[in-house]
Amino acid sequence: MFRVNRRLLQAASEVIASPLDAITTHPTKKQEILNMLKNHQPVKPLTKDQRAYFNRVIRVDQAGELGANYIYAGQFFILANKYPHLKPVLQHMWDQEIHHHSTFNKLQLKHGVRPSMITPIWTLGAFAMGAGTAFISPQAAMACTEAVETVIGGHYNDQLRVLNNFFKDKELIKGEGNYEINEIIETIKQFRDDELEHLDTAIKYDSKQAVPYMILTETIKMICRVAIFAAERV
Repeated sequence: MFRVNRRLLQAASEVIASPLDAITTHPTKKQEILNMLKNHQPVKPLTKDQRAYFNRVIRVDQAGELGANYIYAGQFFILANKYPHLKPVLQHMWDQEIHHHSTFNKLQLKHGVRPSMITPIWTLGAFAMGAGTAFISPQAAMACTEAVETVIGGHYNDQLRVLNNFFKDKELIKGEGNYEINEIIETIKQFRDDELEHLDTAIKYDSKQAVPYMILTETIKMICRVAIFAAERV
């Protein structure tokens, strides 16, 4: 009887082991995708056009965050000591922009994306814009922030629409797609929220009281849109 049970147990174990071996040897498509995402491997390589757009996103956003960094540097230089109550407000926004700029610098190096060739213009022009509007008045500096962050928030939303609609493989699992696309989407989402927080802060600190408000904000918005267009292509 013991022999029979032993044979039965051996046969049963072989039957059970067989499908388990098959599962181990041949993981499902879902498990393969999970493993690739875990190991930061692309689930689906980018096409030539997708890669070109991806590189353009990093190039223009790195240039934009460089500009924002120097705008806040200019504002801080003029206002921090003269208006002490604004110093922590400006420092907080500036610190976030430094982080944004640093992040896109790292992404640029990681993916081998060339910087925009108008970077020197961004640096000088952005500092001049920040310092110049701050020299007019604190309200004018905040109007500058409101205008810049309005354009940048919309710019980031446009990028997110493209990345979500044309870069993700909807047939895959939730959280699907190429790791680098998921990474850039999450980065842009967070930075967009930070920029919109800066917009709210500018309004809170009387941006709309700036004189002349409409001329300042509309001119700065136009400059930002032209700069984005140029940085994407040059």
